Amino acid sequence: MSKPISDQTVLVTGAGRGLGAALARAFAAQGARVAINYRQSKEAAEDLAAELGVSTQAFQADVTDPDQVRTMIAEIAAVLGPVDTVVHNALADFKFDGDARGRLDTLGWDAFAAQSQVAVGGALNLVASLRPHFAAQHFGRVITIGSNLVQNPVVPYHDYTAAKAALLAFTRTASKDLGPDGITVNMVSGGLLRTTDASAATPEAVFDAIAAMTPLQQVTTPEDLAAAALFFASPWSRAVTGQNLIVDGGLVCG
Repeated sequence: MSKPISDQTVLVTGAGRGLGAALARAFAAQGARVAINYRQSKEAAEDLAAELGVSTQAFQADVTDPDQVRTMIAEIAAVLGPVDTVVHNALADFKFDGDARGRLDTLGWDAFAAQSQVAVGGALNLVASLRPHFAAQHFGRVITIGSNLVQNPVVPYHDYTAAKAALLAFTRTASKDLGPDGITVNMVSGGLLRTTDASAATPEAVFDAIAAMTPLQQVTTPEDLAAAALFFASPWSRAVTGQNLIVDGGLVCG
């Protein structure tokens, strides 16, 4: 079974700003009903929902809390209709600043746990809440957001990259478990995006150096990654699951 994006309700986590907002805009442009999840960015999320129109609404929930996730899923179903696609974009507080990054001799496990709790724990909570509905209609799309730092840790952001690597493993194991229910699980991995709140501390010289090393001679934008994410929600990807699509202009071969 497949559904056109225009017939879907799409939940984007961490969608109040940055990449999440670009993802919400991309799905709304395709005619989807879009649920904008936020944890703290209430004003930004509500402003985005107002911008995108009546088929879009903001919903507050901390994805690391299974009770909050279940409540949010029920609220979305009541307002926009049951979720068909979830894009797990939520990110623990993080800045891509190579000079200020945690070093192995100073990082504690708490930093790794904080990143993993949102990346993997959030994905687990979302899948657990959505699986019954997805299975009942024999259709569901789970899209996780990764990073090409897993394949090419050019800057060793240890905690962030380890969490994204674990999320990639979860994406692949979940695809095996959920496939018989008609649910696909795939990842879209970006490079350093120009520009989001998380990458705002990155010097322009770093962006320019990445562009110079990239076959397309440009740095990926949030809109570039969002456009690629549409594929995994569309009927064109109906036979694709457990995959990681790297969207970085060809910098990394996955």
